[in-house]
Amino acid sequence: MKALVYTAANEVTYRDEPEPAAAPGEVKIRADAVGICGSDMHAYHGHDPRRNPPLILGHELTGEILEGPGKGRRATVNPLITCGSCEYCKQGRDNLCANRTMIGMTRAGGFADYVTTAAASVIDIPQDMSVRAAALTEPAATAVHAINVAMRSLVRPLPECRILVLGGGAIGLLAALLLRSYGTRHVTLAETNALRRASAARATGVAVYDPVAQGAPADSSIELVIDAVGAKATRNAALAAVKPGGVVMHIGLMHWASEIDMRKLTLAEITLIGTYTYATSDLRAAVAALHEGAFGNLAWVEERPLSEGAQAFRDLHEGRTAAAKIVLRP
Repeated sequence: MKALVYTAANEVTYRDEPEPAAAPGEVKIRADAVGICGSDMHAYHGHDPRRNPPLILGHELTGEILEGPGKGRRATVNPLITCGSCEYCKQGRDNLCANRTMIGMTRAGGFADYVTTAAASVIDIPQDMSVRAAALTEPAATAVHAINVAMRSLVRPLPECRILVLGGGAIGLLAALLLRSYGTRHVTLAETNALRRASAARATGVAVYDPVAQGAPADSSIELVIDAVGAKATRNAALAAVKPGGVVMHIGLMHWASEIDMRKLTLAEITLIGTYTYATSDLRAAVAALHEGAFGNLAWVEERPLSEGAQAFRDLHEGRTAAAKIVLRP
């Protein structure tokens, strides 16, 4: 089969790879579309010690089940393969499973003609769901999970809150779109890339600005800040912008560690929440929301052939594309 393989830092190679065989309890899927995630870019840059070359990346996928339960049906997957028996799995918080593995990280991922995964990780989709929408399930679920967790800590209902989203990549853009579908009236999105900034403005209808050229919102003025970047600068910006008693939702992981203003966090009683991926229930909710149009028409998503994946990675690396999400089609 053909696959796009991470072979070295800043290098992915389109080449022949052995076709995988499904083990007992697994399914084999013919991939129809696979999105390039920010974590794939992190690996591409050589910054993720959990993803070692040679490795087939890609975990945002949809396709047809060729072998195993559900054979013949279109589906997406939870890229996390969890044990199902630990305390977190039993609580429905399977994203925290201490025994989890992951396609595109600890085993071959979806940038290929075929991929295998645990049958228990399959997420059913409406059979008439568009390929593009189905391929967005995983990042959409990340936004669903983060916003739902944040809402538990907000003092006032979400539509009343002033909200700042840092980052106009897929997660930030999907978060802004979901917030609008929830009826929020005051959402602002910060993005440094001019191409993405224009795309985000068209796609979301929220106020979009360049934090480098235009500065930040007034300090201590925002009830909810969503950091979809996770860089030192965005963490500092989030803590500066959030108002006393507000919430900072931290999703992105660009930088592993950095100092933050712990004095303000303490004296202003800020709630700082880290969130990791999604539970299976969030993936199912994301499928429904995407199919019902809660995230809009997804016209901002760019599709390219898997054979052109190396160029897609280069374009993302160099900031040459307006697309917050590039989906590769095997």
